[in-house]
Amino acid sequence: MRREKRHLGEFELYVMLAVARLGDGAYGGALRREIEQRTSRAVAIGALYATLDRLGDKKLLQFRVEGPEAGRPGRARRYCLLTPAGEAALRRSATMLRRMMDGVQVGGVPLIDVR
Repeated sequence: MRREKRHLGEFELYVMLAVARLGDGAYGGALRREIEQRTSRAVAIGALYATLDRLGDKKLLQFRVEGPEAGRPGRARRYCLLTPAGEAALRRSATMLRRMMDGVQVGGVPLIDVR
């Protein structure tokens, strides 16, 4: 029996969506703020970095490291980009989620309209 490709978990999906939204500006601190702002959920930076590492190990993300900006002391930043496999996984997960939500009503109000 053929094994299905692994699907993204909820937090992995949030991270991948934030990376896609932020584009070239996707690094740990910016990703954390984006997810917290859009989900109203506190994000532990350790959980975020563990998830980034896991997505990198799965070849869904690639990274580039840049040193501190001139006049800004601190550490180097590790920026993230979706790989082609990451883009495909994100599209697959988003499509499945939309399909599952289409037509569902909670309290008489549709969750989503996929037209």
